[in-house]
Amino acid sequence: MTIKEAQQMVDEWIHRYGVRYFSELTNMACLTEEVGELARVMARSYGDQSFKPGERPNLGEEMADVLWVLLCLANQTGVDLTDELRKSFEKKTHRDATRHIDNPKLHDPQQDKH
Repeated sequence: MTIKEAQQMVDEWIHRYGVRYFSELTNMACLTEEVGELARVMARSYGDQSFKPGERPNLGEEMADVLWVLLCLANQTGVDLTDELRKSFEKKTHRDATRHIDNPKLHDPQQDKH
């Protein structure tokens, strides 16, 4: 599915099952909460923490939850994420054309990966 299709599918789901969108501020709080949940799984999967009894490594689920709320926010604020992502690629390509290529930290195999 495309980003545009995902935005449309979320909108259809909200109107069919969710009654209405939460307010923009509530959804911003929800996005922060979902990012925290993703961070918890990342810390346990790739960091020094371990999973608590009953927790499971649901990385994809948490990423999808973050994307869901982001799509909600885009829909309710009139943002076309396809267009904005395209513009972001253009901006980063122009601004950072050689920045990372010229960064010796990214090419040093002895660089600490932690």
